Amino acid sequence: MKSFRATLATTAVIVCALAATPASAQTVQELQSQIDELKAQVKALTEARAATAAAAPVSTPPPPVAAPPPPQLASSDSDAPLPVAAAPSDEPAWYERLQLRGYTQMRYNGVLSGDGAVPDGVSRLRSVHDASINDDGGFLLRRVRMVLQGDVTDHVSLYLQHDFGTAVNNQSSTERRENYGQLRDAYVDIFPGSDRRLRLRFGQSKVPFGWENLQSSSNRVPLDRSDPINSGVPGERDLGVVAYYTPDRVQAIWDRLEANGQKLFGNYGAFGLALYNGQGTNRTERNDSLMKVAMATWPFALDGLGGVFEGQVLELGGSILLNRVRPEIRAGGVSAVDYDDNRVALHAILYPQPFGIQAEWTSGRGPQFDSDLQAIREKALGGGYVQLMFDAGETRAGRLIPYGRWQRYRGGWKAALDAPRLETNELEFGVEWQFLDALELTLAYAKMKRREADTRRQGQAEGDVIRTQLQWNY
Repeated sequence: MKSFRATLATTAVIVCALAATPASAQTVQELQSQIDELKAQVKALTEARAATAAAAPVSTPPPPVAAPPPPQLASSDSDAPLPVAAAPSDEPAWYERLQLRGYTQMRYNGVLSGDGAVPDGVSRLRSVHDASINDDGGFLLRRVRMVLQGDVTDHVSLYLQHDFGTAVNNQSSTERRENYGQLRDAYVDIFPGSDRRLRLRFGQSKVPFGWENLQSSSNRVPLDRSDPINSGVPGERDLGVVAYYTPDRVQAIWDRLEANGQKLFGNYGAFGLALYNGQGTNRTERNDSLMKVAMATWPFALDGLGGVFEGQVLELGGSILLNRVRPEIRAGGVSAVDYDDNRVALHAILYPQPFGIQAEWTSGRGPQFDSDLQAIREKALGGGYVQLMFDAGETRAGRLIPYGRWQRYRGGWKAALDAPRLETNELEFGVEWQFLDALELTLAYAKMKRREADTRRQGQAEGDVIRTQLQWNY
């Protein structure tokens, strides 16, 4: 390449010299000869260069060299370099697995007739489940629930629920104050196996006694739980440890029912064993004994019977509760002695497809106020309910579930002062109307005959009540 350029330069110099200097013919002839030689050399070099370029292989240009990363700056608190961000992962962070949901229930009850204005010492028309059943009536936010739940890892799940529809008494009197926040659930589930059939639950959670007690109020068809079953665990919760186990064949039936829109009791396991404080929801433990609870329930698919039983499921089960409790007393604090509180409950549910039956019965002994002795005693208790349902399914107006329920209970109500005796006979007819995905309206008529949960009042109050509830889910 250098030789080629030198030859061109020499040629240019000679040509310039010829143009600038006069010369003889002989000199001109000599110069012309040199020019011809130079032209021949230029031609030879040009041809050689072209041949070399044609024979050389085509090379791919090298990839661009990445610029070196900028130097890391030291933090103001240390000379150590700043940490380098980790590569993004498809696995969601634990807080991204959490879910926030809830529901609110607003009620209005109208007493059509009954024992409202009664003399002192006589029972008024009241319910232990709904404070707005009285002569004054009015609207009531029965429940305002917020739930935070999710899987922290594949083996750990948490659940936290508050209710902002509870009431407390004025500090200087017994006047109620509504809509205070109260802890309902605060527990963690640990799954030892990858199949998640066995779970260990630690914290405040529902006590596995009674099928209806475990069913969420957002999922239950009637407005309230029954007196006899709920009397075992008013508030449904306590603080302790539970183990639940669900076989695959049971889970498969429950999954099928849930896919069909059935109102299940929630997956609390086909078998449950538990230990709790035993004093009640959000109450301080008052003795050194623990409440023992065992529960078993099993769904039977009736498809093999054919005919009207095609697709039907019958669930049978029962639960046992052994406890010693100290009820609150009107004089202040709790009783100075423990009272046995031992019960057994049985349940049977034929899921409405479209017709269904649900029934539970309980029996046992527990604390109860004796009007003759004017003291709390251990006494027999018992009662139950039978509920008929019809799932009309989706209609043009929405999903309709009419129902009817009869209940009876004789026994103490340990959650109230001095564990008063309840005497309940009630007949209720109603319909749940799911007219939008997030809205449910329940309308009911109740023929009530109840003894008020107050040791200072005697007898049974009777009355007719129209009940309404609007529930919205979020």
